[in-house]
Amino acid sequence: MAEVYFAGMRASHGTSMLDKVADLFDKTGFTTFIGDDEFIALKVHFGERMNTAFLSPIYIREIVKKVKAAGGRPFLTDANTLYVGGRSNAVDHTVTAIRNGFGYATVEAPIIIADGLNGKEYVEVDVGLKHFEKVKIASAAYHADGMIAVSHFKGHEVTGFGGAIKNIGMGLGCRSGKQMMHADVHPTIDDEKCITCEKCTEWCASHALKLVGERIEIDYDKCVGCGECIVTCPQQAMAISWDSPVEKVQERIVEYAYGAVKDKKGKCAFLNFMINITPDCDCWPYSDAAFVADVGIAASLDPVALDTACADLVNKAQAIDNTALAEKSAPDKFRAIHPAVDWDAQLRYAEEVGLGSREYTLVDID
Repeated sequence: MAEVYFAGMRASHGTSMLDKVADLFDKTGFTTFIGDDEFIALKVHFGERMNTAFLSPIYIREIVKKVKAAGGRPFLTDANTLYVGGRSNAVDHTVTAIRNGFGYATVEAPIIIADGLNGKEYVEVDVGLKHFEKVKIASAAYHADGMIAVSHFKGHEVTGFGGAIKNIGMGLGCRSGKQMMHADVHPTIDDEKCITCEKCTEWCASHALKLVGERIEIDYDKCVGCGECIVTCPQQAMAISWDSPVEKVQERIVEYAYGAVKDKKGKCAFLNFMINITPDCDCWPYSDAAFVADVGIAASLDPVALDTACADLVNKAQAIDNTALAEKSAPDKFRAIHPAVDWDAQLRYAEEVGLGSREYTLVDID
């Protein structure tokens, strides 16, 4: 049974949340796998432009300090996005990261975009699983000696929630890998709701949407399933039409997560920050209100146990008024917000392929 270490949100003089990050780092045993001069990838999400919920870089700085103290050479990394936005190539991605506070002056570690200038730098990793024989893992992350995935735990419109598994799975797939994971996501349009504002066409990376006469039409031969149009639409006229069960997308993400850590046995660690827990991903150029009170920070050497524990903790957390969570008493808050998504599918499959265990012991360090 895996151990998941937990620190709550209460703090006082001499025991700030930054102190708790350092304490979690030590108690979880993160220092034990960091060798002298080893390259340690800190897999983070820099946040999209205009997003306000992404994890604060001051937390990342504490992790950088601990890696350096253990003799490692940390760098911040993420792979380019599939959709159009501020992170679809290494130049824009780096600029966005710096604008959001992740510059060297703040974090004290360099930024290296993992899949290169245009998202085509990757290494094929043999996994031999149900959906993929090989997965395309972003090069810088693959070649690092070790990895610490630092995730903002929140809701997600495709996977129910986004935690450690999604952070390293979808997050470390190169751009073409992301398209392969999204293969079953296709939008449909409710013509009665659509006002033909064309905001969806502006954000469509594959130019699959266009105004024809008085309606928006979708060219499914061009659509890559990134889902950007669904969240961009101000009228909620777009919805996901699943060509196959939603579980398949989650399973593909798990297989990429498996490939991301396959050659780093005993050299990976995971932290989830259950702070500002919003309904949707930090990839969008806005952030909706958090739907539950802040919970705390959890850390583990097992990403499956960590995500399982965090889902349980968030579902027990106090709901907040006037948010996307209309049913405050819902026992499954993620499913109440995204009713079409069985988020447990990613955990079941991750355990099945050997990525980790859903059985955990929660160790409260407070």
